[in-house]
Parts: sequence; structure tokens; C-alpha cells
Amino acid sequence: MSGNRQRTLGGGGQHVLDYLKRMHAENPAFFYAVQGDNDHASANIFWVDATSRMNYSYFGDAVLFDTTYRTNRYRVPFASFTGFNHHGQPVLFGCALILNESESSLIWLFQTWLHAMSGRPPVSITSDPDRFVQVAIAQVLPETRHRFCKWTIFREMQEKLAHLYQSHPTFDTEFKNCINETEAIDEFESCWASLLERYYLMGDEWLQSMYNARQQWVPVYMRNTFFGEISRSEGSVGLNLFFDGYVNASTTIQTMIKQYEKAIASWHDKELKADYDTTNANPVLKTPSPMEKQAANLYTRTIFMKFQEELVETLANPATKIDDSGTVTTYRVAKFGEDHKAHNVTFNSFEMKASCSCQMFEYSGIICRHVLAVFRAKNVLTLPAQYILKRWTRNAKSGAVLDEHAAELPNSSRESLTVRYNNLRQEAIKYVEEGAKSIHIYNVAMDALKEATKKVAVVKNRGPGPTQGATLVNGGGQELHATQENQTATYQSVDEKKKKISELTAELENTNQRCEVYRSNLLAVLKDMEEQKLKLSVKVQNARLSLKE
Repeated sequence: MSGNRQRTLGGGGQHVLDYLKRMHAENPAFFYAVQGDNDHASANIFWVDATSRMNYSYFGDAVLFDTTYRTNRYRVPFASFTGFNHHGQPVLFGCALILNESESSLIWLFQTWLHAMSGRPPVSITSDPDRFVQVAIAQVLPETRHRFCKWTIFREMQEKLAHLYQSHPTFDTEFKNCINETEAIDEFESCWASLLERYYLMGDEWLQSMYNARQQWVPVYMRNTFFGEISRSEGSVGLNLFFDGYVNASTTIQTMIKQYEKAIASWHDKELKADYDTTNANPVLKTPSPMEKQAANLYTRTIFMKFQEELVETLANPATKIDDSGTVTTYRVAKFGEDHKAHNVTFNSFEMKASCSCQMFEYSGIICRHVLAVFRAKNVLTLPAQYILKRWTRNAKSGAVLDEHAAELPNSSRESLTVRYNNLRQEAIKYVEEGAKSIHIYNVAMDALKEATKKVAVVKNRGPGPTQGATLVNGGGQELHATQENQTATYQSVDEKKKKISELTAELENTNQRCEVYRSNLLAVLKDMEEQKLKLSVKVQNARLSLKE
């Protein structure tokens, strides 16, 4: 996006807008916005569904902004906001069609996205090294750590230094090792200078520009910030993880929505499978450590396997005390025979806090082998609470997430989608657990559920509630309305809605009471059957004794 570029979707733009309007009508929590309202065929469009907004409340600490359409010359200028869920899988936070590539358009996009995410900025965001994106993130997300995608830089380097790659095949490996394997700033600086000198690249302007921006893409400078990556290789792949294989250079605007929905359905199925595997497949423990058993019960299967790898490595990474100043002790941890790669760990026994020079926990949220080695030396048998990141646990999605920015949203948005979703989800889980206890309770529960489904369908068919019309100010000061047409429609009054909510609540309470009565009756019947069975057993026993006499 080095210069302004204007695209057009033609009639396809209306196709997308019709889809977004339909989705919003079906679920008011589906959010979309259009920059400018005169020519939709050449306007920027942003949208995000209810599930993605929900997922952001759990996993929105680390975000990837993908504009692969530019480097791969896509027919459709499709961009996406994604992240990682508690299984380390890609999760979606919103999509956009960027038809007008300009600084003000990117600022509008990030403002609109942040508004849809209830104004909560992420801890970090990764994008291509683009000037417009960099300006937009600096203005809209000033507190967020912005990182450039290594994969994009490596790819561009192959183009810029094609002659070197052909004449020196080992250069690629050496360069990537310099970036990925160095663990200290001095080590990286020395390695970089050595590479440039050995391959006569001291005067290369592109490499110099990348070096000047090193604090935004070289890992050794960024390990104090959380990026949600559980392995070093993740930062070396592209940003289009979620839509890889679904949206590509041949995708047209007519087929894009279908591919978008396929990607969402596919990743949803993969998450369900990962949930099932975590719940039903007990991992094999490799040590007698109580900490390993604790982690197996806390983490998802994928994250536990990563933790287990670190824990097992403590056997080959002994901790040696090098300084003791009362409550704070410093250890040197190194693998046998690799003292040159040692890491220092400081441990505060009073606060049960440890800090490692590798900064793996700060970067990935998973505790490193060096700290675990110190815990082993200090006889710390279980993981301290501050080292259990909830976003990596089985219960990452449990508990209501309060919407701190509800007051800033339109009236129709103040009843937080997140809170409603969580409340329903928690009640549904309780309902399922109770309903599955016996075949009798199951039948009663199913009947009640069918009845409730009918009532929800009746209310839904009466028409949508108020829209989630969002008014934002873009870089140029123009007011944008997210759902302008819907805002002019006539909706039911607040009193009518409250009345319906009261009616539904009463019906639900009545249904719950009936279920409880049925349950009590069934328990009474079962208890009576057990008593009769016991009496009959006593009579049979007495009869046998009489026969023997």
C-alpha cells in the first residue's frame, strides 16, 4: 500500500452488502460497516459475526492482521483479523474488503474494528511491514505492540537478493538462524554484522532498512511481549492461517462469501474435535511430578503437550545457584554440554515468582524449562497461579466477560452480547448435565427444550430488535453509519420488549418448576422401587431360611 489504490467490485459489492444485511437481520450482534455511502461498489467494507466478537473477549490479546491479497495479487482485496484460541488454532476476529487503499481508509478500518471489539485493544498485533498499516496502528492502537511478519520479510528478501540465493544456497539457512536462533541482542548484532561482511552486503539499502526496523520483527527484541505463539516456527509462517486454502488468487467476489463460510465451519469443527480430545483423551504422564498431573487437568491437550515437553527437559537442564540475596536467588540453567547457551533465572521465594532471561512465558504464556528447573530445585510441586494463563486452559471460555465499554455503545448494544452468551451457555451446560442423569429426566428435559425452542422461534419470527448502528469518525472526520438503512426502520418499543422478556422469563421459570416437579416425582418413584426391591429381597431371604429349617 505504498500509494493510494482504488479498486471496484462492480455488481459484486451489492452481493456482499445484501449478505451482510441479511446476516445482521438474522442476528443484530452481527456487525458491519461501510466507509462512505455513495458508491458501495468502491467503498471499504468491514464485518464481524457474533461468534468472532465473543472469541475476541477470550483470545483477543494477540491479533494478526492479514493483507495477503496484496502480495499474492488476489482478485478480491480481502483482509482479516485473526488470533489463536486455547488449542493454538486460528480464530477469526473480523474481515474487510479494502477497495480504497489509503492511509485514511486504514485508520477508518482499525477504528471500526476496535469499536466492534467494544474498544478493547489487543496486547500485540502482527501485520505486513506496510507504511499505511503502521500509521493506522500507531494512531488507533498506540498502546499495542506492533510486529512485522517475519514470513513476509523472508519472502521479500528472496526476491531482493535472488542472485545471492542462487550463488550461495546456504545463505538462507544462515540468515534465518541469525534471526530465529539468537537469544541475546548482542548475539544477534554480532551475527548480523558477520553475515553482511561475509556476503558483501554492507551497502544493501533494503537490508539496512530491515535492520533499522529490527525492533519490530527480530524475536530477540520482542520476547517481553505476548504474541500467543507456542512455538518459534509460528512466526515464520504467513498471516493467512485462517483462510489458507479457502480464499486465494482465483477467488471471485461471487464465491468469496461461500468460501468465507466454509472456512468458519471448518475451523469450528476442528475446535470441537480439539475440545473433545481434551475432555475424553487422558494424556500419558511422563514424570511422577504433581505439577505434570496438575497441568494435564488444567490445560488443553495441545498446550499440555508443550508444557510437558518443557517439564521433561528439566531433567537435562540442571539449575545451579550463582547468587543468593535473601528472598531473591539467581540460578544459572543450561543443558548438559551447552553452557554457552545458559539462561539466568531469578526466583523470589516470598512471592513465588520467577523470571527467566529467555522470556518464554512473557512471549507465549507457557512456562519455560529453565524456570521449571528452578522450581524443581526449590521443591515447588505445583504451578503457582500467576503462571497459569487462563486463555490456554480448558476453561478459557468459562465465566462471564463484562463489557467495560457498554456505556459507550448505542442503547441496543448495552445488553452485552458477551454476557448474554455466557449466561445462556452456563445454564445450558447445567441443563445438559442434569438432563442426562437418567432416561426419565432426559425425556422430560427434551420435552421442555422443544417447548422452549418453539417459543424462541415465535419471538424471532416477529422481527429483529434494534440494529447495532455504529457511528464512528474516520481519519478525515466523516461520520459513518454501520447500518444506515436499518436505522430508519420502525422497531418495537422498549416497554414491549421488557414485557416480552418478562413473559419469556416467567415461561422459563414455569418450565423449570415443572421439570423440578417431574424430577422429584421420578426420584420418589425410584426411591419407592428401591424400597420395594429391598423388602422383596428380605422376604426371599426369609423364605430360603424357612426352607432350610
